[in-house]
Amino acid sequence: MKTPLLALAAFAIISYASYANGQAPANRFAGDVPRKPKPAFPGQTDAPPPAKPSPQVTVEIITGRLTSPWSMAFLPDGNFLVTESIGTMRIVRPDGVVSAPLTGVPGVKVVAAQGLHDIVLDPGFAQNRLLYFCYFAPPKGEAPAQWPNEAYYQQVWTKSLAERRTMAIGTERVARARLSKDNRGLEDVEVLAEGAERRIVFAPDGTLYITGADRFRFYDSKYDGVEHDFTDNPDIGRNFSGRVMRINRDGSIPKDNPWLSRATVLPETFAHGLRDPEGAAINPATGELWVTDHGPQGGDEIDIVRAGRNYGWPDVSYGVQYDFQRTDGRKNVPVGSGATSMKGVEEPVYFWVPDIAPSGMLFYTGDRFPEWKGNLFIGALEGQALVRLILKGDRVVAEERLLADRKMRVRDVRQGPDGAIYLLSGAGLVRITPK
Repeated sequence: MKTPLLALAAFAIISYASYANGQAPANRFAGDVPRKPKPAFPGQTDAPPPAKPSPQVTVEIITGRLTSPWSMAFLPDGNFLVTESIGTMRIVRPDGVVSAPLTGVPGVKVVAAQGLHDIVLDPGFAQNRLLYFCYFAPPKGEAPAQWPNEAYYQQVWTKSLAERRTMAIGTERVARARLSKDNRGLEDVEVLAEGAERRIVFAPDGTLYITGADRFRFYDSKYDGVEHDFTDNPDIGRNFSGRVMRINRDGSIPKDNPWLSRATVLPETFAHGLRDPEGAAINPATGELWVTDHGPQGGDEIDIVRAGRNYGWPDVSYGVQYDFQRTDGRKNVPVGSGATSMKGVEEPVYFWVPDIAPSGMLFYTGDRFPEWKGNLFIGALEGQALVRLILKGDRVVAEERLLADRKMRVRDVRQGPDGAIYLLSGAGLVRITPK
């Protein structure tokens, strides 16, 4: 039996932690309205609605019994493999039956926006049963556990950089494993790389892109940025701001990564200057990587990620520092240099002020919704909707909020083998089909 829609809506509006999005508490907008920045080009924000709204859809709740689901993959047998940020993986059957947690999953430290995140299947999964996933590992000697948010935020940014460098907080990791033939556990788990743990995407050449959030704890910053110019040592940003890593499927470094000739930049770094890229997908029209990136207060954005490019954080942002965090009463305090654009920094394709808290990303290529073919879909947590963007080349020409009346905090969005769109929201796995 499918979970009633009202039950899913109840699940969807419950936040398991104030900072679980990598954002400030959801009530931060009470009186905190960021200034509206000037876009760098027409259409970079506030795109008009489409000339023809989307048709009505059918919303089927496959299950509402998950705990903080973060990502999903479609198994060849018709089942769903789902990660829960609390550190568990489960198999969900099409009839809504949810398995016990899979065995063999490495220990996960759940703190603030860190936990167990993306999962993708190897292109040869039907033959080799390999998969890739990313997570936040506890430091040596510390048991897996769920920690209060301040253990990663307030108790870190209030310390000096020297103190932070001796703090054993945990490590971002990407790993490879084999799903057992009975779907009950992981085998042969192998850590491939460290330093990022948000999304994993296969590049057209077969390498892996892994997006990672700003690791503010390793440099003189806090999680909503800095209040000074940050250009004196660019290698700090290349190593510790939100990055996109690029590795081979065995964890080795591709020989054409952009920073291999610079000894002071980590060899896996492909691009940098992001804050918290929680959505990522390959644009099938160009083969390029697109990501969603959380701003601080305002300034959520979409970026096209290219080798060796800088996306600005923590120097440049269309958002501002969090008003709720300030003790001096100031509002709309700039991030970094205070500029929204800077020479040598890539402009986002699109941005939102105020926040929508963008998460999963999907370029729709199926036949189930022919009018949506080529459209870009973004899951919105704070925005509580599925955002549909119509593109013309690399530009957004229209924006539509779908399912907004259902108040669904959409964490992930995927296209299924059947051409339907699947969402993770609240505690639910949801299937969207034409009405």
